[in-house]
Amino acid sequence: MEPKNRAKRVGIAFIALFIIAGVVLMYTGNDAVVLAVRQKEGILTAEQVKMSFDSVSGRLVREAVQEGDEVKAGDIIMELDATDNTLALARINAQLAQIEAQIAGRSTSMGISMQQVGTNETQTFRQIDAQRAAVDSARATQRNSERDYERMTALYAEGAVSKEALDNAEMRVSVAAAATRQQEEGLARLLGGAVDTGYTESLALPTIEQARAAAANMTNDIAALEAQRDALLVQKKELEVARERLILRAPEDGKVLKILAKEGEMVSPSRPVVLLESSRSYYDIYVSEEQVQGIKEGSRITGKTIAGNRSVTGTVRLVTKAAGFADLKMTREKSQADLSAFQIRIYIDPTDGVIPGMTIGVSDREFTQS
Repeated sequence: MEPKNRAKRVGIAFIALFIIAGVVLMYTGNDAVVLAVRQKEGILTAEQVKMSFDSVSGRLVREAVQEGDEVKAGDIIMELDATDNTLALARINAQLAQIEAQIAGRSTSMGISMQQVGTNETQTFRQIDAQRAAVDSARATQRNSERDYERMTALYAEGAVSKEALDNAEMRVSVAAAATRQQEEGLARLLGGAVDTGYTESLALPTIEQARAAAANMTNDIAALEAQRDALLVQKKELEVARERLILRAPEDGKVLKILAKEGEMVSPSRPVVLLESSRSYYDIYVSEEQVQGIKEGSRITGKTIAGNRSVTGTVRLVTKAAGFADLKMTREKSQADLSAFQIRIYIDPTDGVIPGMTIGVSDREFTQS
């Protein structure tokens, strides 16, 4: 009976110790969250980026990296088939070359036409001045002939001249009048219907104005061609943007964790094809609502690695109330009260020898308000 009683007493003692330990744990708050608040330690985690092609689809024709490769921002990761894009760009460039040639040809023609119009106008003005002088000379000759005929008529009436002399004078009047009409008709042809004001430079000659208008109308043709060119340039830019999107580049420095698509596969827009481990790393710690008072996004915090005791500086990027389960009981002098735990996310500065997976701890001194 003695051994049985001894075993019974040992069992009772063990149970009592277990109960006491539970009570102590309950009142001292040694659950997971409270322990996290007390120790303020977090596992360093690298952000992961799911890379995908933006707004384009096609057949994957090149994998430029392998899993585990380190890459720099801008490095080529993958490429989609660019055959269709290349052909479309070639067509656009051919059309652009043709239109540019047409624009250059029309511009040259317009310049030549406008120059010719100016030359013709100058020549016509000179001809008008010469023809106007010829008209004036013909009219003067006609007036002299008419005066001579009047004089001969009077002399013939007095019997001083013969009938033949009078007829000759009359003939000279007719010839002079015909010459005047001829010169006036020549001037009218040069004026082309314009009213002769006597000031040559102010004349608006219809034939010249029509030629000038025809030359000026070429600007409309050039403007239409330029509009076509501009539309093609927009299409070309869109194709160039699409061409660039067929090449997947690393958005930042990092390491290729997983390749999710293989050469030859058809890839749709926004489908993840590569998992990249970013060079940006963070760790989470939990603090009480008393300690969070001095912390805000942008605050600088220094922690230490548990292994190697290396100092690690970082910047707070997230301060938020932890999930409901993180509410914790803390014993005060006379009663218990619920206190909230807050999650703090800290992005570290690049530090030699500090890699994802390490544990980083933060001292309570970092949360002491000055």
